[in-house]
Amino acid sequence: MVKDVSGMDFRAVNDAIRAASGACELTGCCGQRFIAAGMADRDIVLRGTPGNALGAYLNGACLTVLGNAQDAVGDTMNAGRIVVHGNIGDAAGYAMRGGEILVRGNAGYRAGIHMKAYRDKAPLLVIGGAAGSFLGEYQSGGVIVVLGLDIGEKRIVGNFPCTGMHGGKLYLRSDCAGVRFPPQVTAHRADGGEMAEIEKILLDYCAAFGYGMDRIMRSPFTVVTPDTANPYRQMYVAN
Repeated sequence: MVKDVSGMDFRAVNDAIRAASGACELTGCCGQRFIAAGMADRDIVLRGTPGNALGAYLNGACLTVLGNAQDAVGDTMNAGRIVVHGNIGDAAGYAMRGGEILVRGNAGYRAGIHMKAYRDKAPLLVIGGAAGSFLGEYQSGGVIVVLGLDIGEKRIVGNFPCTGMHGGKLYLRSDCAGVRFPPQVTAHRADGGEMAEIEKILLDYCAAFGYGMDRIMRSPFTVVTPDTANPYRQMYVAN
């Protein structure tokens, strides 16, 4: 099904998706919020710019955006896949607990905030360009990767990355010279085993956007992990 959703509100858009018998393509997306919220077993292509909370609470659907997306992409998503061929706004992957978000371009502030993992669920957020400030804030699980592709002189990450991080991993395709991390985390250059792990993680990303793995893996990566299971202990306990 191909549906022009120009001028339709999000309720009508989601009703049209649910009524489709198979895969669907939405054209004319222009700021409608909550598209595909909570959906499973759907394959949806979106042309235009969907609004905030695209794929919120997603539960297995696959969304492909041929353009940019606004704030809170994949908010609290549980399973599924969101592929964005442009840039995304702030708070992408907020509290996501499963599935994957793959972004070709840049991300705004607070990407991956409150990301978590549970049992066999381990969310993945890959940002191809640069990420804004507070990347991975309060992250407690899952994996965030920032590749810094085609960003020129722009910094790969903004200020205060990993503030309050107490779980999960962050991989930055950079030596991170000049990046200030909080004392609750450790940052080191990826070793051979970690580079192999990164390469495995990026197989889907390269396939989605047509990048060559050789180009990406020629650069050093910095690995960031929490230094303690309780990063706030020193704030409340004397010894």
